[in-house]
This record gives sequence, structure tokens and C-alpha cells, in this order.
Amino acid sequence: MDIAGALSADHLKFLADGFMVTLYIAFISIVLSFIVGILLGTLRYAKIPVVSKIVAVIIETIRNTPLLLIIFFTFFALPEVGIKLSITVAAILALTVFESAMLAEIVRGGLNSIDKGQIEAARSSGLTYIQTLWHIVMPQALRRMVPPIVSQFISLLKDTSLCVIIALPEFMHNAQIIYAQNVNYIFPIFFVVAFMYFIVNYCLSLIARRLENKQA
Repeated sequence: MDIAGALSADHLKFLADGFMVTLYIAFISIVLSFIVGILLGTLRYAKIPVVSKIVAVIIETIRNTPLLLIIFFTFFALPEVGIKLSITVAAILALTVFESAMLAEIVRGGLNSIDKGQIEAARSSGLTYIQTLWHIVMPQALRRMVPPIVSQFISLLKDTSLCVIIALPEFMHNAQIIYAQNVNYIFPIFFVVAFMYFIVNYCLSLIARRLENKQA
């Protein structure tokens, strides 16, 4: 085990560069999947004829498909039909598609948790269905959804490591390049990678726990 060699200044900088890519990919995917997830979850909850059923099929199909397969599809299969994406865009698209489906179910569950009596009262007071959903149901549901949504974001951050399969220059990719140079680098590099993932995810889990306690 060569700790000094593994954790040289150049190697640490290289790892830091990869970690910044990981955070960037995760951040963009979180923002996009949050927007799409709310839209899909709301459409499924609204039970719009035909539309809600189509959305349900899409969500269930994606949720039951391995993320790794979706990553392969965006990077290797889409070019076969004329859609060629960069590694970064393919990774963001794959993560966004997968996480949107997961978040959609969280959104639907949150909306379903709101007492139906509030909806009936709002409708009887003259509010339209859309106004009731926007002003009455959604604000309450979002507060209840925050802890599971944050937990899902933690999963997304960890899932970025799967993008190593398409050579995205993220954290795990750069770590592999370093320890491939010398077998004695493996343990120190893995320790640093595990520690960095732990720090970020633990901070997010503390936020989720604190938000959950506020809801109690």
C-alpha cells in the first residue's frame, strides 16, 4: 500500500476534478428530474383520461428498468437512430429519465396523502380543479415530500458512479485511472472516494432527517 504515492498532489487534483464533474452531473440531473418528476406525478395523480394511463405505463416501465441499461441506451443506442449525444449529455439524460420516474411516484404519493375533504371544500368554494391542485393540494404535499425527495437525490448522487461505464470523467472514472497505474494505490484511493461520497451523502441525509422531524 503506497499512501504517499496514491495521494500525491496531482492525484488529489485529478480526483477533485472528477468529483466536481460528479457534483455537476448530479446537480443538473436533480434540477431537471425534479421538474419532470413533478409534472409526471401530477399528471398521473390527476387521472386525466388516456393521458394518465400513458404516463403510468411510462413511469412503471422506467422504474422497473435498470439505470445501467438506460445509460447504455442513451449513449450507445440513440446514435443508431441518428441521435448522437456527448458523454455528459447522455449521462444527464439517463439520470434525469430514471430519477424523474422515481420522483413521479413520490409526488403522486404526496398528493394522494392530502385529505380529500380539503379538495371537496375548495371545489365547493368555487375554485377550479387546477386552482385547488396548485393552491391547496400541492403546497401541503410538497412539504410532506421533501424528506423522500432528498433521499432520492442522495441515491442520484451515488448513481452517477454508474456513468463510469461510458467513460464519463467523473469521480470513479478518475479514481480508476489512478489505481490502474499501481495496485498499491487501490486501498488509499478507494478510501478517499468512499469518504467523499460519505461526507456529501451524510450531509444530505442530515438535511432529510431534519426536514422529516419538522414534519412530525
